[in-house]
Amino acid sequence: MAYQRPRGDHRFSAVERDVLDFWRDADVFHRSLESRRGGPRFVFYEGPPTANGLPHNGHVLTRVVKDLFPRYKAMRGFDVPRKAGWDTHGLPVEVEVEKELGIHGKAEIEAYGIEPFTRRCIDSVFRYTKEWEELTRRIGFWIDLPSAYVTFHKSYVESVWWALSELHRKGLLYRGHKVVWWWPQGGTALSSGEVGLGYKTVDDPAVVARFRSVARPGVSYLAWTTTPWTLPSNCALAVRADLEYVRARIERDGAREDVIVAAALVEKICGAEGVEIVERFPGSALVGEKYEPLFRYAAPEDGRAHEIIAADYVGAEEGTGIVHIAPAFGEDDFKACRAAGIGFLQLLGPDGKFPPEVTDFAGRFCKEADRDIVRHLKGRGLVFHEGSCRHEYPFCWRASSDPLIQYARPAWFIRTTDRIADAIANNRAVDWLPEHIKEGRFGDFLANNVDWALSRERYWGTPLPIWVCDKCGREEAISRLDDAVARNPRALDHWNKAVAADPTLSEHLVVHKPWVDEITFPCGCGGTMKRVPEVIDCWFDSGCMPFAQWGFPHQGAEEFRRAYPADFISEAIDQTRGWFYSLLMVATLVFDEETRKKYGLSLPSPYPRPYKTCIVLGHVCDAEGKKESKSSGNYTPPDLVFEGKFSLTLAPARRVAKPPKADEAMLLPAQLKSLGLEPGARLVVGRADDAGRTFSAKVAAGPVGKESIVLGDDVRAALGLEDGAQVVVHVLDDPPGADAFRWFFYSAGPVWNNTRNSLRAIREGQNEFLVRWQNVLQFFLIYASIDGFDPAAGNPARDGALPDFARGEGRRPAAERALLDRWILSETALAARRVTEALDGYRIYDGALALKEFVDGLSNWYVRRSRERFWAPGFEQDKKDAYWTLWEVLVALARLAAPFTPFFAEHTWRTLVGGAWPGARPDSVHLSDWFEPPADWADEPLSSAMGLAREVVSLGLAARGAQKLRVRQPLAHARVLLADPSREAELRGLAGIVADELNVKEVLFGGDADAFVHWSMQPNFRAIGPKYGTLVPKIKQALGKADAAALRRELDAEGKVTLRIDGTAVELGPEEIAISLAAREHYAAASSPRVVVVLETDLDDALLREGLARELVNRVQTMRKELDLDYAQRIALTFEGNEEVARVVAEHGAMIAAETLAVELSAAPPAPGADVKECDVDGRTVRIGLVKAATR
Repeated sequence: MAYQRPRGDHRFSAVERDVLDFWRDADVFHRSLESRRGGPRFVFYEGPPTANGLPHNGHVLTRVVKDLFPRYKAMRGFDVPRKAGWDTHGLPVEVEVEKELGIHGKAEIEAYGIEPFTRRCIDSVFRYTKEWEELTRRIGFWIDLPSAYVTFHKSYVESVWWALSELHRKGLLYRGHKVVWWWPQGGTALSSGEVGLGYKTVDDPAVVARFRSVARPGVSYLAWTTTPWTLPSNCALAVRADLEYVRARIERDGAREDVIVAAALVEKICGAEGVEIVERFPGSALVGEKYEPLFRYAAPEDGRAHEIIAADYVGAEEGTGIVHIAPAFGEDDFKACRAAGIGFLQLLGPDGKFPPEVTDFAGRFCKEADRDIVRHLKGRGLVFHEGSCRHEYPFCWRASSDPLIQYARPAWFIRTTDRIADAIANNRAVDWLPEHIKEGRFGDFLANNVDWALSRERYWGTPLPIWVCDKCGREEAISRLDDAVARNPRALDHWNKAVAADPTLSEHLVVHKPWVDEITFPCGCGGTMKRVPEVIDCWFDSGCMPFAQWGFPHQGAEEFRRAYPADFISEAIDQTRGWFYSLLMVATLVFDEETRKKYGLSLPSPYPRPYKTCIVLGHVCDAEGKKESKSSGNYTPPDLVFEGKFSLTLAPARRVAKPPKADEAMLLPAQLKSLGLEPGARLVVGRADDAGRTFSAKVAAGPVGKESIVLGDDVRAALGLEDGAQVVVHVLDDPPGADAFRWFFYSAGPVWNNTRNSLRAIREGQNEFLVRWQNVLQFFLIYASIDGFDPAAGNPARDGALPDFARGEGRRPAAERALLDRWILSETALAARRVTEALDGYRIYDGALALKEFVDGLSNWYVRRSRERFWAPGFEQDKKDAYWTLWEVLVALARLAAPFTPFFAEHTWRTLVGGAWPGARPDSVHLSDWFEPPADWADEPLSSAMGLAREVVSLGLAARGAQKLRVRQPLAHARVLLADPSREAELRGLAGIVADELNVKEVLFGGDADAFVHWSMQPNFRAIGPKYGTLVPKIKQALGKADAAALRRELDAEGKVTLRIDGTAVELGPEEIAISLAAREHYAAASSPRVVVVLETDLDDALLREGLARELVNRVQTMRKELDLDYAQRIALTFEGNEEVARVVAEHGAMIAAETLAVELSAAPPAPGADVKECDVDGRTVRIGLVKAATR
């Protein structure tokens, strides 16, 4: 027998563990790679994670999206290499190591030692590799980890060096003195992309300062700033030459003074009363006027100082119309002062602290001194107004409490602005999903592009490969270490000594600080070439991965050519200013036409490169729409979804002001909420190293800290744990599993929208798709095992390969099968078409929706309506057709759903195909080809007609529900009124199905809808508001007074209605009108744009008796479930009740017996030994007796 009846629980997590074992033992992933060798190439790039932090749900989202398309393309016959990668450089790593060491800032790193710090960085980047690999395995993300590229490896670094040397050769890499966004605590500049990742809403002091005029005694220029810490370095004031300014005389608190502000802002700054305008003049009249500086700690150098200059960027939108200029701390200020010959003053160290000469604030961090500076000025009468300003301000993206400042600094830049037109053209050739990213978030970032601040004055990163002669100053960029060794054979002596002293040193560290800094070689002038000290922005590393992963051009040239450009990439929306930008910009700058020709990159067109399609993912949020955060606890751990449990770190009780009681376990309040637990509920906690040692604790809420738990004394003692130990929190016996998590992300909405994640939402999605699919599979297996259906009968495997299923014994062509069979086969073919089109267009949600709707039809329509065929005695051809149809549809579903839910698809394939042909190839659905439906399956007219019939049924059931008419109660008539009467003929052929589903005796067509329902109309305010504005209330009134039935007929006939409003013709289309209906007396009704369904609600005695019969069936079915009877168990029934019950049993006994599998049925007291249940059936007491009969 091919199939066994399912036994016991069927838990998805257990199925997934079994599938994971099969994939491992059968090496399915690598076999899938090998099986597609030689096919057309499909390329995707893995945006590499950094394994110095634990993965979270955002990583689950990105990984399941990146897994879907390679699976799909492989099934379509494409060769899809899946090279993994590890991102190992940069600030994320350094900041984490600083936290571990308890240090902060460059000085403390250097005191610790750069060499040991570098070693700690290497340890850090691979700390959580096992956790990342386990998540990758558990979520079913097939990626080639053994061949992963690593960004600190020598081959990768030298490939990045080559790219930088190319930019240097082309004049695109230069050293300049510019105002950059500076991280004072970290001592390095950040790129504009990095800056964009760290904005927060903050309240900063806002002050209007008095700058005393030298040119106009007794007058003050009023200038506004939200950065008081820059005032000691003020060098100039700026006005707009063509803007009108005024000299205003004001009286405040009995004192009079004259001030100069922009005319448009005088009331806002000075108030509406007590102000006299003494003089008006253009800004040009102020240019060149001198003023007294607010502070005299030092004088600006290399230019004039403390005078008014003109600047085009000054406006009257905010502030005073006069801008305080500190060229050391603002890019626009820097440029304006340089153009006007104003000097430079920078009274702030690179650490963000004031130097000794700023005597009043020496040693203070600039942002922390803001309010003291304001108080100092206020005490000297130099503050006209003070307040606060709420605005967005950047913080370091990897040290979120550290504010950035704009700071003039020598740094290395990439001249991206020189090639920005090329980058924009490149961007416009990319297929972005969602499409608005192209000209929106990403396009805006390109349009406002500034040169890339490349260098970092840090330690753990790709060293900038620029060597400078200590004699003549000549710069040279090398592309690989061998370039230096060729010039100086002893260039690696320092490295070789280090290796001799410590043979454990990784060979890849030779190209890293501090060892690379010892490499020198001679210059032609006789001097020595020494490397500049900086490392580079790690985002440039990541932007080089398309070629650096292969070591190109020093090696891997052919691999690179075959993998460039990528067909597809995907990451979260943050990467529009990160990886997406660095990839596109590096490709634009490095691989120009000259370079492409030189290295034989024959692309069909110059753009797009290096990726053709980019799916931009939204954030993973909690159930309330707030971004998930481990710190706040509003977070559903992946392990909880996979295995029903997760780990937290045991924190000391002293961490919370009010420790938990002895039998309590304390978690963050938001975490309790995300788990659906109330304080006081029971939760099992246990040891990570001893699964049998657990404790049932009460839960409490408190500020326990990120990913932590505090245990009461009894709980801690029972588990025998110390602070810092891992505590396993057990939540679910039957967790949703990986497929459910994957399906949730695919089906909750377009993946570029933010996703509201919760266990409840995951369960709901699972129930709508996977549980229905599982139920259908189990239904098939139950009855196939009973009847002995075997698709392999007469059709064995051939040479170890699966045979042509169409040759199966008893299988007939689709056209010869029953109508429902033909319909579900057609639905399968059309679903395959929809899913294929969706995945070809990278529209994940559309594909998931097609599958969900298909499974709903399969479960709730085909199987439900076909049950009697499976229940029927014997094994006639119609039953064989039903089995073959359901088997073929389930196998097709496994192949269509394999990229989405790879575990349950595999389980279905192995059960249905592997169960019939054990050991035959392909033994995995992921080694099979994509489903291509047979030509005779698709029957679009039938699918269309059945779709309309299902819509009629849905409306009829809604009408029943609105009037609380149970479906078990038969009705006399259902009337169907179609908006398109030409479709009546196709629906008449399905009238029997409609009547059966709605439990009506007859389906009628046509008639005057107005005889059965009342119509009402009102405008769709959202649609007509922008169009008609003030006319909207009158349109509403006109619709309310009009003959709604007549307007509806006009809408049906003309596609619009025309109203006269104040003599004006107003036309409204279907999308601008909301139509509702109410049934007249004796009817129930519901409608859609295509059809109105009317039910006659009057009941005669015969209908009431049949309704009672169906209620008896319902009670018997409930009794069968309670007795846990087998699906095929035959029974004998007795019903003891009043005369009406006896009459119903006599009249409808055949129907009752057929529905309940009763071989005997009578109106009598229960037989001796029978199971008995007394029921209330619509106010009647009925005693049901049930005895098991012989099973067929």
